[in-house]
Amino acid sequence: MVKQACFLIDDDEDDREIFGIALEDAAPGFECIMAKNGLEAIEVLSTGNFVPSHIFLDLNMPYMSGIECLKEIKKKPDLADIPVIVYTTSSHSKDMEETKALGATHYLIKPPSLATLIELLTGIFNKKELPYVLGNNT
Repeated sequence: MVKQACFLIDDDEDDREIFGIALEDAAPGFECIMAKNGLEAIEVLSTGNFVPSHIFLDLNMPYMSGIECLKEIKKKPDLADIPVIVYTTSSHSKDMEETKALGATHYLIKPPSLATLIELLTGIFNKKELPYVLGNNT
């Protein structure tokens, strides 16, 4: 049986590890493929061998910012309808507005606890009706 997979694009090794642990609890049937930056992510997504069910995207990364990466993802017809969840420490309204305008599905501010991240991911993977901004007093 093929597992469903999500794609995490984040340059912070600790954040990638925490996300993977949270995903195991929130969506046990999902595999998590990870990229360390936007350039690597676009390369992986351009092969056509991998189409994730969800993309989680950090904003502040080297080589290609999350905003630039989001623009590139949304240009690709085979990826355009995949939910992209911004996964960042930024709580700037400018970032929230820009990513929403570019087609992000949700804006998830990295929560301070693993339990909160598990709860938020569970909501996303269970397709609950959620506000655009998550993790900021939600």
